[in-house]
Amino acid sequence: MHHAVPSSTSRRRSRLVILDYIFYVAFALAICAFCYYIYTFRNTALLILPFLLQGAGVTIAISLISMILATIFGLLAALGCLSRFKLVRLIATLYVELVRGTPLLVQLSMWYFGIGLFLARLGFSPYATAFQIMTVLQNNSLVPDMFNGIFYGIIALSFNYGAYLTEIFRSGILSVDKGQYEAALSLGLNEGQVMRRIIIPQAIRIIIPPFTNNFITLIQDSSLLATLSVIELEQQTFALAFPLLDSNTKLFVFVLGALFYLIICYPLSRLTRYLETRMAVAY
Repeated sequence: MHHAVPSSTSRRRSRLVILDYIFYVAFALAICAFCYYIYTFRNTALLILPFLLQGAGVTIAISLISMILATIFGLLAALGCLSRFKLVRLIATLYVELVRGTPLLVQLSMWYFGIGLFLARLGFSPYATAFQIMTVLQNNSLVPDMFNGIFYGIIALSFNYGAYLTEIFRSGILSVDKGQYEAALSLGLNEGQVMRRIIIPQAIRIIIPPFTNNFITLIQDSSLLATLSVIELEQQTFALAFPLLDSNTKLFVFVLGALFYLIICYPLSRLTRYLETRMAVAY
């Protein structure tokens, strides 16, 4: 009886080791098969690669700027939700509920076709403004024709993700022990100093992992800017694939476009897992 337990345990471990080897072999074969698939269409890949790189650059730039602005909007709205003034809390709450309660595509259309056209009638054009500024800097050729779509697309993404980040920031701030806030006030710090020096540095540990997850989702949602005629990665992929008559080549273009999204998002996904583990150890 005493020897049966180690024997069954060792057999179970042997099966797990075998399954591990099978998995790694299957994964290696899948990688080799995919590399051969890419090699088969190498001429097409070399032809469209510069265009996909250009689209990926636009996607990354839009996502970075949108996330920076969304962070600002989210932090301000989170502080507004925690404000002692009822009117400020009401405005912040309305912002969060209205934005989170409507689809992002509707918000993009509202900003571009609604607010954008209204401002155009008042004489404001983001493209013309940027062109004049870059003319002074003698670099007006850097302003793309699709700048209006990029401008309003970034604003829509920022407002949308700012609302989601509001709840992340608010929950992170509220997770800090209230006693620390009261102790800091008793030491003579004002509310602004308490937030900057005591509350927010501790809340960042909780905020960072979901913040990174939202950044990944924002990168993927930036593809919706194709509806505003912005030539980002998805729009570039579709423009390259649709004119092709051969279905296999067309599928390859879509696969390559998806691979670009994976290359952009996967490192952020790994970073999220690392931060979640690191922050859990910190607590």
